Amino acid sequence: MALLESIGNPDDLKKVSENKIPQLTQEIRDFLVSEVSRTGGHLGPNLGVVELTVALHRVFDSPREPILFDTGHQSYVHKMLTGRQDFSKLRKAGGLSGYPSRAESEHDFIENSHASTVLSYADGLAKANEVRGRSDRTVVAVIGDGALTGGMAWEALNNIAEGRDRRVVIVVNDNGRSYSPTMGGLADHLATLRMAPGYEQALDLAKVALNRAPVVGPPLYEALHGLKKGLKDAIQPQMMFEDLGLKYLGPINGHDEQMVEKALRRARDFGGPVIVHCITQKGKGYAPAENHDEDQFHSIGAIDAETGEVKSTPGVVKWTKVFSEELVKLGAEREDIVAMTAAMLHPTGLAAFAEAYPERIYDVGIAEQHAATSATGLAMGGLHPVVALYATFLNRCFDQVLMDAALHKQGVTFCLDRAGITGDDGASHNGMWDLSIMNVVPELRLAVPRDATRLREELREAVAVDDAPTVVRYPKGEVSPDIPAVGTLGSMDVLRRATDGGHSEDLLLVAVGPMAETCCEVADRMADQGIGVTVVDPRWVKPLDDALVGEAAKYSVVAVVEDNGRVGAVGDAVARALRDADLDIPVRTFGIDQKFLDHAKRAAILADMGLTPQELARKLTETVSRHTEKPLEDEPAQS
Repeated sequence: MALLESIGNPDDLKKVSENKIPQLTQEIRDFLVSEVSRTGGHLGPNLGVVELTVALHRVFDSPREPILFDTGHQSYVHKMLTGRQDFSKLRKAGGLSGYPSRAESEHDFIENSHASTVLSYADGLAKANEVRGRSDRTVVAVIGDGALTGGMAWEALNNIAEGRDRRVVIVVNDNGRSYSPTMGGLADHLATLRMAPGYEQALDLAKVALNRAPVVGPPLYEALHGLKKGLKDAIQPQMMFEDLGLKYLGPINGHDEQMVEKALRRARDFGGPVIVHCITQKGKGYAPAENHDEDQFHSIGAIDAETGEVKSTPGVVKWTKVFSEELVKLGAEREDIVAMTAAMLHPTGLAAFAEAYPERIYDVGIAEQHAATSATGLAMGGLHPVVALYATFLNRCFDQVLMDAALHKQGVTFCLDRAGITGDDGASHNGMWDLSIMNVVPELRLAVPRDATRLREELREAVAVDDAPTVVRYPKGEVSPDIPAVGTLGSMDVLRRATDGGHSEDLLLVAVGPMAETCCEVADRMADQGIGVTVVDPRWVKPLDDALVGEAAKYSVVAVVEDNGRVGAVGDAVARALRDADLDIPVRTFGIDQKFLDHAKRAAILADMGLTPQELARKLTETVSRHTEKPLEDEPAQS
């Protein structure tokens, strides 16, 4: 790693001689496999952009010329070349983020992990350069072919093409995949370029033309134009990018660093918007990743670096697996159930449904807005679509849930994986907004299961609704043991009763979904101090069962614990229901602080939020003591 260790910033990289670049790229790959196999992270995407990232930093002057990464999971090499080579705590508290981070480096201009946004950032920055008279600066946007399935990318391209003199270089990192193979007409179009019989000859043509093209002056345009025409004739008569009015350069072998570097220099010197189309291989140079059919090690946990085998814990049942198995069963029972995903067939657990019912699965690419409205159309056509998304990505299709699915009262079920605190991937991946934003949607019904049995039950209840959209949300990772109910209250489950053990009815504790396990432990701790706590699981938090209001009237204090931002979520809905019923009962709400959270393990973040049994029990004991005559445990009883 001697050469890699000598690079502390892009200026050091620019001093490396051309004949040393292959050594450097191999050191980078060795580093990635060694480090990410221990910590987990996005290995495959970064192995695929080694040469491309090296070329970017040798050609452009970061941060003066910002290099923007769409989605950002392919930024590890960028971090390494900009002074960040300590990966020992990657995606852990106090360590490097798994995405670009403005707090880490001036070279990280944007930090996001939602796809298809980078071209809009680039358009805005290029316009700012124009207004500020910075005509000598180029904005660079790196976007994967998968992200080009998002409508926002094409909205931005439409505007970028208008700015003929704005210096924007768009690098399409085309590996035929997002998480899984890229789907749709665009994917087929790009695949035609990659798989055409003349592709190898076209790459040779590109290399010869680039080597011969002058650096500046009028001949450059002719060289680019000749290259363009040659590739179009060799591969395909029509190029969609040029139809938009954008100069196109490619396809380029993205693993030939010198070829990429020369293409980028020509694109930079053109002086207007140019697309550089690079063909890369996800997982390049690491056989276990290259041969992994599902996602080329897109995102991994700890693995054996030699074999690529996952270091898993036997017997662990994941929430996604429970959902996947139950949906397959439902598919066998009901032929009208269809499933839809936005480029995340395997991560959301729909692969098993796709295998069982291949004619009833739709992957729309990274296009959540389209997914929601297309699903509404499926429902209008007499089917019941189940749309599986990460909770954080539901944010992107709020308008479609509201104005398409809900307004038309259509039975569409949205299943939200990775709800609540996810931790490792940082601020943009925490699914902490959905309970708040979905609470404003009229007629929508929202279930939050506490365990595997409830997930199966509530999924079945959700797909039985055909006159309104339904949402079922569940967290990332391992499912907690089932928590049996000791009784029911309307449609709700009672998990603990205050009067058990002869206690009075002091606290009604509303446990939202997977926070039920924590709430039951809180009740047990408080019972040991003589405080009577009833724990109820609403199961369906929207609409709230009216029985909750009637039950709340018996208690001195009501509290809600949820794995969501506190503003506008279940706690606020409970407080509003009590106010509407003219019940003057204090309500405490416990949830996630309404801020963007740094990356860390879920348990650590929950502890920081005070969402542990010990901390909640302490706070609630103090609250109950203020509203009843019960003293705190360490205070003398009044005679």
